[in-house]
Amino acid sequence: MVYKFAIEELMTKLRILSEEFDFAHRHDPIEHISSRVKRPAAIGQKLRRRGLGTDPATIAEQLDDIAGVRVVCPFLSDVYHVARMLTGQDDVELVRSKDYVANPKANGYRSLHLIVRIPVFLSDRVEKVKVEVQLRTIAMDFWATLEHKLFYKYTDRLPEDFAGELASTAIVAAQLDTRMQHLHERMRGDGNLVAPL
Repeated sequence: MVYKFAIEELMTKLRILSEEFDFAHRHDPIEHISSRVKRPAAIGQKLRRRGLGTDPATIAEQLDDIAGVRVVCPFLSDVYHVARMLTGQDDVELVRSKDYVANPKANGYRSLHLIVRIPVFLSDRVEKVKVEVQLRTIAMDFWATLEHKLFYKYTDRLPEDFAGELASTAIVAAQLDTRMQHLHERMRGDGNLVAPL
């Protein structure tokens, strides 16, 4: 339940940032947001794979992705801007980040992953709960969604050149992001650079 509440807290923060930024700057840096809490069976499988115990303290300490929020942004600069706005809040603790945008995975996957810890105010205590936040562009999300569907649906009969094809399509998506970012900057006339977190 605390993971569900943590997601609700984080979603509220993101919705406020989205609406306020759009009002102040006539640009919404968030296209859409989705979330999920990992199912107990999936948590159990992950614990067994890692050889970990199933007590709540071990789960809370060792697993970072029980609660997950995905933030899809229109432009590459928005990914880093939303990350800075979110982690700049006093009650959001950045535990760690992995920048797969600047350093893509071998298969071409790109996304900015943040593990944050936020307070959840319960009736008798405050719990600080970890949430994994994935920030990506529309193009990155398109690629990752279809890669997931292809890989898990056809895992028993993947063609030999599948990995290479995936990586090359990820490059095409990244090129599209770069071109759209440049068009966005030209329209705004400010030439803002994308700065990593």
